[in-house]
Amino acid sequence: QVQLVESGGGLVQAGGSLRLSCVASGRTFRSTVMGWFRQAPGKEREFAAAISGSGGGTSYGDSVKGRFTISRDNAKNSVYLQMNSLKPEDTAVYYCAARKHGISLTPDLTSYDYWGQGTQVTVSS
Repeated sequence: QVQLVESGGGLVQAGGSLRLSCVASGRTFRSTVMGWFRQAPGKEREFAAAISGSGGGTSYGDSVKGRFTISRDNAKNSVYLQMNSLKPEDTAVYYCAARKHGISLTPDLTSYDYWGQGTQVTVSS
C-alpha cells in the first residue's frame, strides 16, 4: 500500500552535513508515522528518528540527538533527515520506514510495516 524511496546518501567528511529524502506513495501519508533507521555493517538495525503524521511530534535515538533533525512536507509526500556534525560511526545504510496503523513514535523497528530500499551514507575521517 505504501512505497518508500530514499535518496541523498553519499560520501562526506567527518563534521560535514547531508540531507536524506524519502518520497512516499499512498493516500494515507498525511496521517502516517514515519521513521528513519540505520544499519552499519555487522550491526543490528538502529532507530534514528521518527515523526508524527502532522509533523508536530518528533523522537530521536540517543546516538543522533542534537545532530539530526527529522521533518516532513506532506504536500510533497516527503520526509527528510538533516544530518549535521557527521561522525565516522554514522556510516550505515539509512532506511525510511512507515507505520501502518500505530500513532506512537516507537523506536521498535518491528512496529514499522513499510520500508524503503535504503541509501548508503559513508562518513570519512
